[in-house]
Amino acid sequence: MTDFALYYWPLPARGHFVRIVLAHVGASWSEAAVDAVADLRQAAPEEQPVAHMGPPVLTDRASGLSLSQMPAILGFLGQRYGLYPGDPARDALSDKIVLDANDVLYEMTRYNGAQMWTDAAWSEFQPRLRRWMRIFQTHLARTEGRDYMLDGDTPGLADLATYSLWGTMTDKLPSLRPVLEDAAPRIADLCDRIAARPEQAKLRDWAAAEYGDQWCGGEIEASLRRVLGD
Repeated sequence: MTDFALYYWPLPARGHFVRIVLAHVGASWSEAAVDAVADLRQAAPEEQPVAHMGPPVLTDRASGLSLSQMPAILGFLGQRYGLYPGDPARDALSDKIVLDANDVLYEMTRYNGAQMWTDAAWSEFQPRLRRWMRIFQTHLARTEGRDYMLDGDTPGLADLATYSLWGTMTDKLPSLRPVLEDAAPRIADLCDRIAARPEQAKLRDWAAAEYGDQWCGGEIEASLRRVLGD
């Protein structure tokens, strides 16, 4: 039996944040079938193991605990596996970076698919996208002579969330990689270093075989690729 069960669509997007952290700590997990994810999402809140609107949902098989909301799941895994720096200020900054990543996903998917990308909307979004990249780079730049965020010697929760966002996004949407390299070259380097770790390389190969080039899927990804030319 695996350590965890993950309920998420067969896509990277928010689910990959959870997968990347689980791979980093060496935990095992199973991927629920699409029908099971849909059934859980549509169940009455009173019948769900954790009341939620949509995936991801992670179930800890040992305790029976189920959690939804990507930042909450990452916070749980961060506490369980020692991925926080260990003091209140930097722990709060770790949470802040995870929440920033969730905000970027919300904006990149046009508010969870409520709208589609157009050429005009994408052009207008460019300064904001670059600002987001610079925000993440500023956190890394304030690290005092260390390779990772918040003075870490090894990847912590903030680093893994940063890689989950920018590394996955620029891998699946390659025309965004030069934008990241220009706006936040240290973040591009951080993503490359984490991507080169054996457990992440293995996960990336598995995801490519399972999901191909998909990032967030559906009409929103189609509209994004159309404006990007990917």
